Amino acid sequence: KSFEELVTAGIVNAKKARDTVKPDGLVALDVGPIGQLLEPTGVLSFEEAYDMYAEIVKAGAAAGADLVVFETMTDLLDVKAAVLAAKENSDLPIVATMTFEQNMRTFTGCSISAMALTLTGLGVDALGVNCSLGPKELEPVIEELVKWTNLPIVVKPNAGLPDPETNLYNVTAAQFADFMKDLRKYGIKIFGGCCGTNPEFIKELSEMLKREGNPAAPHKYIPGAVCSATSTVVVDEPRIIGERINPTGKKLFKEALLRHDMDYILGQALEQISGGADILDVNVGLPDIDEPAMMKEVIMELQSVSSLPLQIDTVDITAMEAAMRIYNGKPMVNSVNGKQENMDAVFPLIKRYGGVVIGLTIDEDGIPATADGRVRVAGKIIEEAKKYGIDKKDIVIDVLAMTISSEPEGAKVTLEALKKVRETYGVCTVLGVSNISFGLPDRQYVNTAFLTMAIANGLTMAIANPSQELLMNAAFATDMLLHKDG
Repeated sequence: KSFEELVTAGIVNAKKARDTVKPDGLVALDVGPIGQLLEPTGVLSFEEAYDMYAEIVKAGAAAGADLVVFETMTDLLDVKAAVLAAKENSDLPIVATMTFEQNMRTFTGCSISAMALTLTGLGVDALGVNCSLGPKELEPVIEELVKWTNLPIVVKPNAGLPDPETNLYNVTAAQFADFMKDLRKYGIKIFGGCCGTNPEFIKELSEMLKREGNPAAPHKYIPGAVCSATSTVVVDEPRIIGERINPTGKKLFKEALLRHDMDYILGQALEQISGGADILDVNVGLPDIDEPAMMKEVIMELQSVSSLPLQIDTVDITAMEAAMRIYNGKPMVNSVNGKQENMDAVFPLIKRYGGVVIGLTIDEDGIPATADGRVRVAGKIIEEAKKYGIDKKDIVIDVLAMTISSEPEGAKVTLEALKKVRETYGVCTVLGVSNISFGLPDRQYVNTAFLTMAIANGLTMAIANPSQELLMNAAFATDMLLHKDG
């Protein structure tokens, strides 16, 4: 039978049961994983997975489901495809839960913070954990999860752990409810049961909650952060963004792009990882290539060999969306600027897919010559982002480093603007450090001095070459002298 027939029959039966036992209850379209790994780990493409989920969601919405629940997910990219399919093919509320082991990761290695950041960025209505563990064993997972999101939390544990000989679960209904009572302190919004539970477990759980009550979840500060599926980087601490996957001023890299030499590109990534980069910038813009297609391919290849979060660096809006759509995690996006047309194009993508966006202090009048002018443009970007519900913690301002060989006052203006932006708006900041020294001899010394001055004036992230030992050591030493963690 088709998805439509099966889903429709399931929703109809669920509604009959609901009308019999709880007429005011909701009927969820409950969807599990496809069962195949997505590229590059597996063979299923992102859009193939998306189409499968879209077919199910359309059928469920047409049959009258009240919400969509994606559960028992282990692959972050898989659940991303599912969530986008639900958001783009229905108006139903979305709940998404993943399955974590006692090592605090899913079967595919997804971390708790990565799940929370990515799904929150995608705009689900609630998220959480289900299956694999009992309520007692799930507590460390929940304790970590609530640090990374203010969305309603869902917890559906198993009835403890199964006995390896009998396959029976080792927690009774009364014990299950008692364990869940201890978890109320984390502000959980939705409680339930998974494998090994039955109506008796849910009855005990419901009676416990009616008897004991459930404290409201406190609103917490969640730091600005980017992530891959397995690694999270907080952006309000000193960070180095590796700059070498970029054809600007790099003849060999341009040739590698034109030859489609993926080994060379991945080699640049691995060298920067060895050098201590926290995030990798990815720019593949050349006139003679299909940038959206190349950007997608490079992003997927990089995520197959590196756990570092990536910075999607492009002025091509089509390439930007193509990369954000298949990115496995929450990316950094470089960039938006103060031109209204550009903000109208970029901010909807940040809202749809989630991400931390870099705002360049340039508008219709160009790059302001003064520090105050750049601060004004920064404010314009921050205010416009607010209209889309994009929080300040997900905005990083670049006040632009201008080469001092042509603008002798450029460094002074940049440093002044950097300090004022940080003090005025409290946002994180970033600079392309090597821009300051174009056309000069002994550039590494200029770059290193400028980086230490910028950190002292409020720089939190630097786009730089992590293979330059002098610069990296200077960054570490500056952080230490200013007593910054990183």
